[in-house]
Amino acid sequence: MSWRTVVIRNRAKLDLKLNYMVVRGEETRRVYLGELSTLIIETTSVSITSCLLCELAKRKIKVIFCDEKRNPCFEAVPYYGSHDTSAKIRKQSVWDKNITDYVWTEIVKEKINQQAEFLEKLELDEYMMLENYAREVELKDITNREGHASKVYFNALFGMEFTRSAENSINSALNYGYSIILSAFNREIVSNGYVTQIGIWHDNMFNQFNLSSDFMEPFRILVDKEVYFMNPEKFDNENKMRLVNIMNKEVKIGGKTSTVNNAIKTYCKSIFDAINEKDISLIKFYKDEL
Repeated sequence: MSWRTVVIRNRAKLDLKLNYMVVRGEETRRVYLGELSTLIIETTSVSITSCLLCELAKRKIKVIFCDEKRNPCFEAVPYYGSHDTSAKIRKQSVWDKNITDYVWTEIVKEKINQQAEFLEKLELDEYMMLENYAREVELKDITNREGHASKVYFNALFGMEFTRSAENSINSALNYGYSIILSAFNREIVSNGYVTQIGIWHDNMFNQFNLSSDFMEPFRILVDKEVYFMNPEKFDNENKMRLVNIMNKEVKIGGKTSTVNNAIKTYCKSIFDAINEKDISLIKFYKDEL
């Protein structure tokens, strides 16, 4: 089972040889593709062969490219992630709106409850307000309890002056971590044969990852926790590696201990099952012991 996240941050050439990714830089290193889950190319000074890219796509290994500021810029997404992709897309295009509305409602409730639990563990009184918001969530969250909860939540964590639109190290860290989580959801959705563009709530014509944006909501808090405890004055490579390592963190899901990377697989499949079988009780949310 793939589990490794590899980050290339220095000038190098990447190519393929006998099921290994060969990294030719100041030293030559090899990475067995069977262990590789995600490849992050953090510098624009890297060249990669098309042969390697094709093999990474076949193995459903997510490749994330960064810009000149070393921030995630885009990713490689294969056209077909499953042998029955065409059938899955046809099914996705006619998903029952009623069941997807209920699924989205459950996702929103879970996200707010996760936020409330974190604030309670930090002994921040705002958790009680979030618990009330979670109870008040209506179908499709038509009263936007999620939005109200997020404002209270981030102000409780990072101060009353904090906004998600500000340019600072905290937001840089949050955005970087969210992009890693989003990428993992993109990989899983495509691997299951569905397309990321068609969401159950997000419906932005300029967002090619609408469905991933829907599914990932309860997992955002894993990034929030890491950023809160690192409290970065400057967002550097050490902070980035801590965020990348979230994928190896252990959580509980379906009565079992699993890495976040594998929990995302279980969670995504459970949502697809819930939608296709019209039964929201099939959704499996994770539990973080922190």
